[in-house]
Amino acid sequence: MTKTLPETRKTLTFESDKASSRSRWVAGGLAVAIIGWMGSGYILPSADPAQTSTKPAAPKPVTVAVRRSVAESVEQVFVAEGQALPDRDTMIRAETSGQIAELLVDKGAVLEAGQVIARFDTDARTSDLARATEELSRARREFDNATSLVERGVATADRVAQARADLASAEAGVSAAEQAIENTEVRAPFAGRLETLEIDTREFISTGADIGRIVDNTPLTIRIQIPQQSLSDIKTGLPADVSFITGAVATGTVTFVGTSADTETRTFLAEVEVPNEGGDVPAGISARLRIPTGSATAHFVSPAILSLDTGGTLGIKTVNDSDVVEFHEITIVRAQTDGIWVAGLPDEARIISIGQGFVNDGEAADPQEDEQGAMPAPEAGQITDTIATDAGATE
Repeated sequence: MTKTLPETRKTLTFESDKASSRSRWVAGGLAVAIIGWMGSGYILPSADPAQTSTKPAAPKPVTVAVRRSVAESVEQVFVAEGQALPDRDTMIRAETSGQIAELLVDKGAVLEAGQVIARFDTDARTSDLARATEELSRARREFDNATSLVERGVATADRVAQARADLASAEAGVSAAEQAIENTEVRAPFAGRLETLEIDTREFISTGADIGRIVDNTPLTIRIQIPQQSLSDIKTGLPADVSFITGAVATGTVTFVGTSADTETRTFLAEVEVPNEGGDVPAGISARLRIPTGSATAHFVSPAILSLDTGGTLGIKTVNDSDVVEFHEITIVRAQTDGIWVAGLPDEARIISIGQGFVNDGEAADPQEDEQGAMPAPEAGQITDTIATDAGATE
């Protein structure tokens, strides 16, 4: 049997492979490309981004709605609440004591000045007057006798002096008795209405006791309180429109303005006299007064367009002819149910009605006419006063 010798094995190496060097060339090429790209920034620098960037566009002005307004002359009115007080109101008191003999009027009667309301029993006082009269007659005779005796030289001057004193005392007694009888008639001190009557027939009344209360409400007096800032506007003689809570209206006149402030409220007392012929308006009811104090040039606007600047100042924003926003500090001249009258704006103004919160003073704006056009004037019959909590305010 013939033996075959094993074949000799040969080891395969990459150096002998022609494709083995290809990866080296690829890697080297990539390295050279990367190095060249990184170095190109130094050889060929790129343009400065700051030089190539475009300038940002200016912001577009904010669009706002404006309404044209023309100032008008408006009446300034001071408004206050007060109470209608009677011209005179007093208690009637007994000037003597005794028993009521007669009542001549009833409670609620309208009295004339000096009219008799009641009479006391006069029996005792009539007797006192008769006794005083007799004493006066005796004293007068004694004085005449003393005078005659002195003239004849049989009496002294002292006797005449004593007789004169007795005569004077008797005269005083008669006067007192007559006054006591006069005081038995209770009379009305002035014309008015008898609001209360506290006595009845046969009732005993002491001196100084209350008999009744009489009130004169023709005219009425309305007292109001004026705040410090409005004191210079209110003068005596100014007319006042008065509206009573009952619906009655009248015209009065300022008759008094105080010059000393209340220490607690810092307000000044003022009085307005209102005619009340016939006493139709009762005393004690509430009343509202409107006192014209002058006129001012103002714009009629809605309270919704008011703004505050950074300092908290109340004002209104407008747009001028150059379409630049302007802030104007304003003062409220008069308030109504449908708007307010304000001063501090130019006579003619384009008031920002929508968008005032998105623009500031000095900024450009894109004004567009409000669809409603010019500021509306107040309609007739819509003027309603507003009153502050300090008992008084300027409309």
